[in-house]
Amino acid sequence: MFVRIRNTPLDYAWGTDGEITRLLGDGGDSACEPRTDGGPEAELWLGAHQGAPSRIVDRELVGGAVDLREWIEADPATTLGPLAGTLREGERARLPFLLKVLAAGAPLSLQAHPSLEHARDGFARENALGIPIDAPLRNYRDPWHKPELLLALSDTMEAVAGFRRNSEVIAVLDALIAARDAQAATPVAAGADALAAFRARLAKVSDEPGRREVVAWLLARGADAVGVTEAVVEASRTVVAAATAGVTPAPTELERVTETVTLLADRYPGDPGVVIALLLNRITLRRGEALFVGAGSMHAYLRGVGVEIMASSDNVLRGGLTPKHVDVPELLRILDASEVSQPLLESVDLGDGVFDFRPDVADFRLLRVTRADRDGPSAIDAPGPAIILGLSGEARVRGNAGAVRLRAGAAVYATPDEGRLEIEGECDALIATVGAPPV
Repeated sequence: MFVRIRNTPLDYAWGTDGEITRLLGDGGDSACEPRTDGGPEAELWLGAHQGAPSRIVDRELVGGAVDLREWIEADPATTLGPLAGTLREGERARLPFLLKVLAAGAPLSLQAHPSLEHARDGFARENALGIPIDAPLRNYRDPWHKPELLLALSDTMEAVAGFRRNSEVIAVLDALIAARDAQAATPVAAGADALAAFRARLAKVSDEPGRREVVAWLLARGADAVGVTEAVVEASRTVVAAATAGVTPAPTELERVTETVTLLADRYPGDPGVVIALLLNRITLRRGEALFVGAGSMHAYLRGVGVEIMASSDNVLRGGLTPKHVDVPELLRILDASEVSQPLLESVDLGDGVFDFRPDVADFRLLRVTRADRDGPSAIDAPGPAIILGLSGEARVRGNAGAVRLRAGAAVYATPDEGRLEIEGECDALIATVGAPPV
């Protein structure tokens, strides 16, 4: 069965002025119902998460269910197929993944997500303490982990993610100090040089616990840490001003770092997350490139339009760049401060215009189908339920039990009995499904 779904974009402050509506359209079969209150468009959720479950267009097909969550809970055998047999006793039927269209006009908070073990432990602990699920100080709103994948849809999408090599951070600091000193009217006194002191601190770091300790030191906001934040921002502004005036063109990497620092500092003055972002890989995704964020990985999306697919959870541990609750001890408990190179996820070319983004998680995978109206269909074996989103053109999708025409901007939920999906037509479409058959 193919069932059309749609939703209204959520209006988080970092959103954009109508980018999601411009991408998907706002009438006919579009999955997007534009906001009527003039608020920003930040995220369009396509899935069954209780925070904003997708609405069902043709309710008569599903026994009158209003949204996807209601339908799944009422009829897990139809909606989830074999996944329904994996539910633990007393567990509510749930779709294990959530697809989001994300439009960031400003930086999101610096954050990390727990592992499944940490999520279950934290959820049980906060329940035992009697903390309401919707309390602002609550960290765990469900017992699930939240690995996620981001696929860029705009020409570029900017992010910071994963701790970069310590030697690279030191090199950036050296370049920042040198560029600052070249513009300084008088040399900075050695005893007052917070940047040099921070460099010396980082030079002693040789492992993951050491990087975590640096994060803890910054988030504690002691006088020295505050001084480092101020010095990094001041030096970055000096470099940006000189480069803008054409006095001293900054090296490419230093230019990217200083632009990021000033962008974040303008929005969150004095926030130590500005310096934590300096410790992370600075990433520019081109259209069609993807980033994978695993458990404990610190990250923040800065700007751009993309699609996220994630395990269906709302568990976020923030590390700054936000007015919301930051639980430093809990963040440090789940944080993975290991060095990583650019955490990009390459797709696998399955042929016939099908590209498979498949991280090592069972909750989800994302397939992109980009095809001309060629001879023969593109075939995809979906091991469970799927959500299909049209980006451009028109796709003709056929399964074992039914068929549907998917226009640009439309979305459908495909029940597992459709099995192997065959796609024809000139189109660009995304298919979200589970990562592996249930075991």
